Amino acid sequence: MTADRVLHLLRAPAASPAAAHGRGPPRPQRVGLPPVKRRVGVACSSSTEEEGMTYKGAGVDIDAGSELVRRIRKMAPWIGGFGGILPHKDEYLVFSVDGVGTKLKLAFETGIHDTIGIDLVAMSVNDILTSGAKPLVFSDYYATGKLDVDLAEKVIKGILDGCEQSGCNLIGGETAEMPGFYAEGEYDLGGFAMGVVDKDKLINGKNIVEGDILIGLPSNGVHSNGFSLVRRVLDKSGLSLTDQFPGNDGKTTTVGETLMTPTIIYVKQVLEIISKGGVKGLAHITGGGFTDNIPRVFPSGLGAKIFTGSWEVPPVFKWLQHVGKIEDAEMMRTFNMGVGMVLVVSKGAADRIIEQSSPAYRVGEVIQGKGVHYV
Repeated sequence: MTADRVLHLLRAPAASPAAAHGRGPPRPQRVGLPPVKRRVGVACSSSTEEEGMTYKGAGVDIDAGSELVRRIRKMAPWIGGFGGILPHKDEYLVFSVDGVGTKLKLAFETGIHDTIGIDLVAMSVNDILTSGAKPLVFSDYYATGKLDVDLAEKVIKGILDGCEQSGCNLIGGETAEMPGFYAEGEYDLGGFAMGVVDKDKLINGKNIVEGDILIGLPSNGVHSNGFSLVRRVLDKSGLSLTDQFPGNDGKTTTVGETLMTPTIIYVKQVLEIISKGGVKGLAHITGGGFTDNIPRVFPSGLGAKIFTGSWEVPPVFKWLQHVGKIEDAEMMRTFNMGVGMVLVVSKGAADRIIEQSSPAYRVGEVIQGKGVHYV
């Protein structure tokens, strides 16, 4: 990716740190965003599975997505990390682009629109964070068939909340009104974030060695991945979104509220941890779960041993697995399972980081080999 290509994409001027949402009138066109990372999102499809639900059976083929990334990397070999990195003077600019996925379907059904923007911001800024970068700016894309100003305002309020949580500025965006393209009352979201890190502070995993420790920071639920499978399980459960969520440690929340809990933004917590030293790598646990995301930060020849049972699994995952009869391996490759961010740290720093970051869990260690092994 060339520098002029990247800079062209930062189309909205940041007039000040408190810049307003500088979008113009809706236009029926897509925003060009940099190809710093590619994932495949597939709409939920029908399935005749009665036993052992899978993400693929719900319509999302992670292997197909991985194959697409492999082919893209043959054409653009610099692609493949959590964020795209561009040298700039004494710093690296780090970029990420993402969406919310079919969690939006539950937003439409529950009417909860004021937090979905937090999910949108989280998906990009948490990816930027894995390089040790501080997010600076965020820009969004909001597309709908017929613009409902009140609804859009709720969504953008959530985006502003997410930017505040991550310490970055909303510098603008794009609103596209496309009649006939979306169902009535529905919309789609995309987000683009840029951050910065000093060149001598870039975290890239190159100095990870056997014996380093994996520390997990807790999630608060499903976050923004696996919702095609979540929706399949919900259909099978017979529960409605307004029913009380079962087995939720005595908390009186509905199914809809539980599933719509916004993604944790780890920026401020993790930057504080990084500032004290000892962090060699970070993995944002999104689509692909532990199984696919943790190895992305390792040098060749290294893998991970995960100590199952070493962290608290939120009730929502136990419910999903029980109702959907989902195999353990499928759960670990689809969901975050209660850990939204994994830090790879030196042995000497592990106890200090866990003590200062409570709650945090020692979830595994780096081993010789490849892949992720659960013990």
